[in-house]
Amino acid sequence: MPRRRTVVAAAAAVATAVTVPGAAAAGTASSREAAISPEETTGVVTRVGGGLIRGERTGGLSVFRGVPYAAPPVGALRYRSPRPVTPWNGVRDATAFAPVSYQSYLPGSSEDSLYANVWTPDTGGSRPVVVYIHGGGWFLGAGSEPDFDGARPASHGDMVVVTFNYRLGALGWGLHEDLLDERTGGYSNWGLQDQVALLHWVRRNAAAFGGDPENITLVGTSAGGSSTWQLGLLPELRGTVRRIVPISVKHVWEPASSMSREDSHRVFELVARKLGTTVRGLRAVPADRLKETWEKIFSGSPTDREVTTWREYQGPVVDDRWMLGHDFELPTPDLPTLAIYGRTEGTFFTTGPGYPFPGPHPTDDESLRTAVRAVLHKGAVHVADTEVDAAVSAYRRAAAIDGLPQDPVSIWGAIWGDSLFRYQITRLAERQARERPGVPSYLMEFAHPVAPPLTGTPHEATSKFLFGTYGSAVNAPHYGDGPLERLVSDTFIDLIASFARGRAPSSPNAPAVPRFSPDRPSTLILGGERVARIGERSALRQLAYWDTAGWVPVPKPVAAPARHSAEAPAPTASRP
Repeated sequence: MPRRRTVVAAAAAVATAVTVPGAAAAGTASSREAAISPEETTGVVTRVGGGLIRGERTGGLSVFRGVPYAAPPVGALRYRSPRPVTPWNGVRDATAFAPVSYQSYLPGSSEDSLYANVWTPDTGGSRPVVVYIHGGGWFLGAGSEPDFDGARPASHGDMVVVTFNYRLGALGWGLHEDLLDERTGGYSNWGLQDQVALLHWVRRNAAAFGGDPENITLVGTSAGGSSTWQLGLLPELRGTVRRIVPISVKHVWEPASSMSREDSHRVFELVARKLGTTVRGLRAVPADRLKETWEKIFSGSPTDREVTTWREYQGPVVDDRWMLGHDFELPTPDLPTLAIYGRTEGTFFTTGPGYPFPGPHPTDDESLRTAVRAVLHKGAVHVADTEVDAAVSAYRRAAAIDGLPQDPVSIWGAIWGDSLFRYQITRLAERQARERPGVPSYLMEFAHPVAPPLTGTPHEATSKFLFGTYGSAVNAPHYGDGPLERLVSDTFIDLIASFARGRAPSSPNAPAVPRFSPDRPSTLILGGERVARIGERSALRQLAYWDTAGWVPVPKPVAAPARHSAEAPAPTASRP
């Protein structure tokens, strides 16, 4: 797509944000490209590194959408590290979302997508800043999706909330030395590089939105939660990211969600050969042909593909620069952490909402074993009959002892959610508590149930309550829209807002939250009629199966390095 933003008429230079008459409401691309007259509407102007931007004042908030944090990674900048934005003259319109990153799932996508969105109670002040990384399996999604509207957490939590886009799929992940960026030395994981660039941009520009540049909390869900964890390990972000909230993390490991270096080389060379060019020549191939060729390689069953890694998700590849290693191999982040997971992560994939399995669902022993085999093939090249039988038997025994559902769909969903999500989330939380006793770490199980006929608390249910979007027309039939849902959502936001202020997570609606310890009930259970309580993690007997299954990597103790002497202490200022 051509450049989508047109700089509007020159305005008097200002050093701080001012409210002015004249900001247009979000509209079509053609309306955004028109000059904005100060007499037309009412808006708010602030200055960021590239120049002046005009957002809108609405609902007691100042909102800025589609603010560039890096230059468009198009043309010669495809497969290169993010570059600084080109400064503009006059006032740039920031009242409409930018296109989403190039993908098949959301319409209107573009390679020109490195933009941020900011919600703030006021452009004056010094509030905590919460940066949210969207999920989507590393190949779909956007910071502008309606689920991630930052208005409610910004208002109720008195915080600056930032969402953004980053490169996805064929344009965002993998590595190949022929794609070397001569300026930075980078040749891999461009999506992670975008996230790092965004965090640097936020720190430089937080004050323009009424945020404290020394108090940034990083939050993310699913693939975004994975990035939250990994970015918390990067030395160059020490002092920028003060604490992390990884939610429903798909921790990266090979072959399920990470590719070997050898396979990454092979994939790029295979794509180039199919397109009649070289790996370097991929920078000039039309984006649609590049994406289509890439996705064909990873379509269908992972057992029938030309490469054996990146079986379920196409996440970051270990490159010793942006991705330092797989999570189970590395020390845990030396940062205050509030780790969160959904009680039944796997029901997202088996019964919806989101991506209901196209069917048929398992109804008996034979179809259950077929379904479980397909799950195990998401993380292993070879799956023996004995492995399938062992998983099904272990989960049925544990369900019988704990009084959990034993029907085929429930067993299937539990194996799916635990093996790819909940197991490593909980085991790494245990390891962090033991490795870093001096660093505050907390664990939360989100347990608010979806409405029948759906079941459980699925993967990504958390975002609807963190952002207060549970009651949207799309979400309300599944998640509810009553006083209880409002209370659960407000409590969730309270917990994040207090944590972002350098305190233990707290809310008037929740008991005092202790630091997590695997040796005692210390998990905050959020959701349901009781709203919030302290208890033990659910279905521990089922999780224990993976300790000895030999399928998912077991996080082993790793010697934690000494804390960096130059690290500034986490801020402990009281709520403004």
